[in-house]
Amino acid sequence: MDLAYLLTPVLTWITVGPIKFLINSIKARKWAFNLVGNGGFPSNHSAVVSSMATLIALREGIGHPAFGVAVALCFIVIIDANSLRQHVGRQAAAINRLAKDATDHKWLRERMGHTVIEISGGLATGIAMGHIIFALFPRV
Repeated sequence: MDLAYLLTPVLTWITVGPIKFLINSIKARKWAFNLVGNGGFPSNHSAVVSSMATLIALREGIGHPAFGVAVALCFIVIIDANSLRQHVGRQAAAINRLAKDATDHKWLRERMGHTVIEISGGLATGIAMGHIIFALFPRV
């Protein structure tokens, strides 16, 4: 088995997480542990799927069926991150406003989706990671 296909999403996720944490910490002017997770710049999910699509394109070529599947997965993840999860965040904000005086209400996380800029940052990071991993782990 070629370990590059296993390492690519893991290394991308490990790389993007600290970048997102540092950017959120700089924006918040304090350690942003409460902002770790969904949302923020760059998008982890977009980075992971685009890194895999990039690695497949570089190793197998854009005519390979696996590249088509990877691109389709990219579109699904990006659409989900931009539209569905943003709507979920808006719903959470509305519920939090309605239930702000309730004593037993568990506060819902409102930052769920990604903006186009955050997704673009994730895509750029993922493409870069795909190229880096392609260079570091040549085919055996």
